[in-house]
Amino acid sequence: MTSRALFLLLPALLAAQPPPTKSSLATLSGEIRALTARASRAVVEIQVSSYSADENAPGAAFSRRQGLGSGVIIDSHGYIVTNAHVVAGSVEVKVLLSNQRTLDARILGIDRETDLAVLKVAANNLPVLTFAPPSSLRQGDLVLAIGNPLGLRNSVSLGVVSAIARTISDSNPLSYIQTDASINPGNSGGALVDTEGRLVGINTFIFSQSGGNEGLGFAIPAPLVRDIVQQLRTKGYVDRGEIGVVLQDLNPTLISALSLPVASGAIVADVEPDSPADRAGLQIGDLLLAVNGQPTNSVRRFSSVVYAKPHGEKLTLQIQRGDKPLSIQVTTRARRARFDPLGSLADPAKHLLPRLGVLGIEVDQAIAKMVPGLRHQYGVIVAARSAEGLPQPIDLQPGDVIYSINGISVASLDFLQTQLRERKAGAPVALQIEREGHLHFVTLDLV
Repeated sequence: MTSRALFLLLPALLAAQPPPTKSSLATLSGEIRALTARASRAVVEIQVSSYSADENAPGAAFSRRQGLGSGVIIDSHGYIVTNAHVVAGSVEVKVLLSNQRTLDARILGIDRETDLAVLKVAANNLPVLTFAPPSSLRQGDLVLAIGNPLGLRNSVSLGVVSAIARTISDSNPLSYIQTDASINPGNSGGALVDTEGRLVGINTFIFSQSGGNEGLGFAIPAPLVRDIVQQLRTKGYVDRGEIGVVLQDLNPTLISALSLPVASGAIVADVEPDSPADRAGLQIGDLLLAVNGQPTNSVRRFSSVVYAKPHGEKLTLQIQRGDKPLSIQVTTRARRARFDPLGSLADPAKHLLPRLGVLGIEVDQAIAKMVPGLRHQYGVIVAARSAEGLPQPIDLQPGDVIYSINGISVASLDFLQTQLRERKAGAPVALQIEREGHLHFVTLDLV
């Protein structure tokens, strides 16, 4: 065949060749790009204004501060989940959507123990992220972290799941998802998303010696987020139960000394008298094997199973007493408040602040000795939540000290009750409080 004939046939020969295929890397890149575009629409920037004590500012007791965080839309009607530490102490919260629309946000509830909060904005038909099914995440899975690190909006990073149930300390019953996806300040409250575009966790903190990302990021798992969000949406707080036992992890010495027929597990070290566990027949020395069919071979595992159970929940405990396996039914009670000494002093007939939904105790010399280190020797300390609750959630916690209402010092409980009673429905109220050594404002419109 002549070169001219070959030249004339070249177009037909080229057309007959199969098209070049994309490389696997190019395919992966395209899928990640599509996933990012879809998931990031439901991740928002949270803009927070707050007041805090500024002891270095001459002539000014408080200064206004701005903060940024991230949040995830989990309901198209404007419900957003974020971290509690992002919005705690705020006087104003705004949400910047992915389409650059800014909306005022209302805090429906805050749970500091899990570091979660739920916000509500007045909008509908918003893009959402759905929760991944329980147990769908595996070590080594690819995940995306989406948020606003250091104020850089709509940032995404890719990583793997380093661990699906990482525990942090003996005092913290929660287990976290650990990932090496880049997480920095500002990512708090943002989304950890799997390759199906589902929410597997809420990014919450990092371990870092430099203050920046070092590949040790942690997220609250989706099943816990979903449970806490549901309670905050419906009640404004989280109802937790307990059964009144003290457990202890077994060690070789304890196993040998007590001649226990197991190699590991948790032993009942104490049963509180007249507690649910006591009434159900649990005894010191019982070995706890499972709760509701879930193996509990450690104190931490037991805590993680029972942690989010509300009071009144029925639990089935599988235990071993000597060489005899037993099944015991126990009903949880409401977990006692961390500020229990004052809670026991509060009398609903005398100390109820119905428009705040709390029981308050006037700070006097005796109370001040029980709570040393207060900023002022006056005010009203929140001893407990009212059993009746409120039609609106208010960010007041046991242990908070109310020092002023709308700038007027609270000299006594009677004074605060009068101030609240005389204000009309819809009146704006700003309470200056002390919480964990820091001063904040809690704002509300009275109902």
